[in-house]
Amino acid sequence: MASTSSHPVQVQHELDQVHTSSITPNVVTTSTSKARSDPFQQTTEFEIDPDTLEDIDNNEYPEGGTKAYLTVFGSFMGLIPAFGFLNSIGAIQTYISEHQLADVSPTSISWIFSLFTFFLFASGIFSGSFFDHAGAVKPLVIGSILMCGGILATANANTVWEFVLSFGIVTGFGNGILLSPLVGVVAHYFKEKRATWTSAATTGGSVGGIIIPLILKKLYVEVGFAWALRILALIFAACLCIAVFLARERIKPETSEENTDFKTLFKIYVVHSFDYRYLFELKFVACALGVSFSEASLVTFTIYFPTYAIKRGFTEATAYTLITIMNTTGILGRYIPGYVADKWVGRFNVMIITVLGCCAASLCILLPFGGKIGALYAYAAIYGFLSGSVLSLPPVCCGQISKTEEFGKRYSTMYVLTSFTVLALVPIGGLIVGAGEIKDYNNFIIFTCCMFVVSVLCYFTSKTAVVGFRMCKF
Repeated sequence: MASTSSHPVQVQHELDQVHTSSITPNVVTTSTSKARSDPFQQTTEFEIDPDTLEDIDNNEYPEGGTKAYLTVFGSFMGLIPAFGFLNSIGAIQTYISEHQLADVSPTSISWIFSLFTFFLFASGIFSGSFFDHAGAVKPLVIGSILMCGGILATANANTVWEFVLSFGIVTGFGNGILLSPLVGVVAHYFKEKRATWTSAATTGGSVGGIIIPLILKKLYVEVGFAWALRILALIFAACLCIAVFLARERIKPETSEENTDFKTLFKIYVVHSFDYRYLFELKFVACALGVSFSEASLVTFTIYFPTYAIKRGFTEATAYTLITIMNTTGILGRYIPGYVADKWVGRFNVMIITVLGCCAASLCILLPFGGKIGALYAYAAIYGFLSGSVLSLPPVCCGQISKTEEFGKRYSTMYVLTSFTVLALVPIGGLIVGAGEIKDYNNFIIFTCCMFVVSVLCYFTSKTAVVGFRMCKF
């Protein structure tokens, strides 16, 4: 994202030395005694003039206003299909496993959803740079066409390879192109309240996760699979049209695509959108791996949780209800942790706490009591709340260790790592499920918990790379 700052170079240089982009003027500390008196005081390794930082921040981030709130609403509407569909893919997997692909092994079916999530995350290498250089409208239009077109093609699929091409590749790629601009535009307007408003926008994903399974559950029975997806594509198109008109960047790109040859555009949007140098930056690569393992665990679990409920003897309707419960509590789980992170605890600390909570809930509730319907409902509610921040806070964590003008490239680089992690781990989850016996699912639950533990260790490493082992708001 091009910088439009008119401040002197030396002042901008001071700002660039700050490790986190979320440090606010009233929490920059220059006294160690002050830091000791408040264990959750925001801290950084560098000291700069608070007045200088305040002057820059107040000019760069409006922190509100009509345009800012309309942008958040546009992002919210766009994320209903973009994140909501990701939260609801279990409703697709459950149906095709019982109908079109009933004779296909779980491992083979898992490749459909593994490729979907791979292309969803890998497309970030294109969409992040596209957003930085072209603004929000173009990637939103392209992503909307591909996603809705892919869903329409999926409606006619009957074999594994037809699902791979239509759902896994086309729908996944289109879905992924939408994410960077929908999340990135919010960061243009907020700094002190970035986690709060990013979380508010991403509650659209939970709203989508509530209504999509309910819509599919009803339409599967009334009109069948094909027309259910066609109607869903129409609903998605309406939501995405609102996003195209409202979700606009504040900092206009300085570069123009006019009279630019294909070779140059390819370098800008593909080659230059991934920066390998970030992989040698401990705080970034640890954060990226933390995101990769937590989202891989969440996606893998979301795919197989409905079939786990069916294997336990419950109906398909109950399985869809569990997805709805998870996404309902996920609304609070996206907003409340974001507010707490901004106000008191810090973004990385909240991520560590909530990811650990997901692991604990799986080990203490689902693993021993998964055969009881009450326990499943309780688990779905708790897990949905705790996992809400797994999807809402990673962009904010990435922004906290990035300069604003580099956010798109670093965000896309982070999700390239995530895409390959998911591509490897989702099929492994399918292999562990195997024949689908209860003991196989129990091993699968332990596998997802192990991924969460690795994620926590990575987030902690990223945090300590910036602030050391101090207890502080970060």
